[in-house]
Amino acid sequence: MSALEENTSTYYLVDGSIYIFQSHFSPYVECFDVEGNDLSAVYGFTQFLLQFMRRVKPELIAVALDESLFSGFRHDLCPNYKSNRELPDENLAMQLTACREICSIFGMASYASEKYEADDIIGTLSSRMSELTPGDSALCIVTRDKDLSQLLKTERDYLWDYSGNRKRYRADIETEFGVRPEQFADYLGLVGDAVDCITGVPGVGPVKAKELLRNFSSLDGIYENLDAVPQLALRGASGLAKKLQLHQAEARLSRELATIICNANDRHEGFANAVPSSLKLGDLDFSSFEQFLGKYRFNDDDSNHLLSVADRFTNS
Repeated sequence: MSALEENTSTYYLVDGSIYIFQSHFSPYVECFDVEGNDLSAVYGFTQFLLQFMRRVKPELIAVALDESLFSGFRHDLCPNYKSNRELPDENLAMQLTACREICSIFGMASYASEKYEADDIIGTLSSRMSELTPGDSALCIVTRDKDLSQLLKTERDYLWDYSGNRKRYRADIETEFGVRPEQFADYLGLVGDAVDCITGVPGVGPVKAKELLRNFSSLDGIYENLDAVPQLALRGASGLAKKLQLHQAEARLSRELATIICNANDRHEGFANAVPSSLKLGDLDFSSFEQFLGKYRFNDDDSNHLLSVADRFTNS
């Protein structure tokens, strides 16, 4: 199947920050401006977008970016949320701004928010597109973040780890984690997520979480049937109900932190008002791209390489 045939009714939502930071920290991506300042993040992200557009030829696409590291609504719920992260330094902040600019130059919609995370932007866009596009449309979330699996609603939807060339559909998520995509927030409510400083229930790991959700479907179902937990065929089941009861508040907070918002309705947020035409890929503005490379003082070799790739894309 050709790329064009494959994506005729597919809308692509790109978890942009994943690919920006992947380039920033990668030992294989290195780029500096004429004064020696690091440009690796924006250089790698630009290459990724050009390669993606040339390979996939998407008709509908949007990039979600993170700007809510310590200002999002989840920090009001839990000050410790993502407390292991650091704000970007001046150089990286500059590159993040450049990454937003390059999306516009390449004719693609990009969204960021000080209140909502990129996951919530993708969640709301996916919900709106599924409501406003034909029933045979499919969602592709370009990411390697497992948390976004909770957005896979139909058998056509999938996560695409583009760098690893790995696609995961609903069935793949269930095989890998032992829970259905719609149970993923409940699952994280139990096991937690150290990457985001989400505690979960101490002592409850993947095996116990899967068995609990297999029997009771959801976190609410578990707490409605705590008296049945000791009868489960689980090692330590007799004490598990007490542990769940003791840490009920943490479990429910963890689930709330892990749940992706799919219905953001703030009229000031562009993504909350997006329609299918908002995601239509426009033309790459070659002249603006040349100006962009000059503005950020890319050296001649890197600038010429990116212009060459862009030229091949526009003429493909």
